Amino acid sequence: MYKKEKIHAFQKAGEITEEQVFEIRAEVVTVEVRDQVTGEVYRRELPISYYENANFLRLSGENLDGSLSQLVFYTARGLTRMNDLTGKGPDHDDCGNHTNMKEESGN
Repeated sequence: MYKKEKIHAFQKAGEITEEQVFEIRAEVVTVEVRDQVTGEVYRRELPISYYENANFLRLSGENLDGSLSQLVFYTARGLTRMNDLTGKGPDHDDCGNHTNMKEESGN
């Protein structure tokens, strides 16, 4: 599991609040758009599963044939962590323990 270090500002019911949030989940998403031509605002509730954490935002729902479709948007932090997990990130020791272990074992 990840640890979110920073407190982020979120908009809640018209006001911006600061709080420590580790994840956000919802089974229904409300989409609000303003038409570029008319300026009219349209609002829809959609049966889309929403999940957000410090690494990514995922939207899930059914496509026309009823099978699962997902869109995933990775944050810069999420991409860095993905590269690290797959061995494609830079060779560095964040915690300082791996370097000491190599020196102790003589490797």
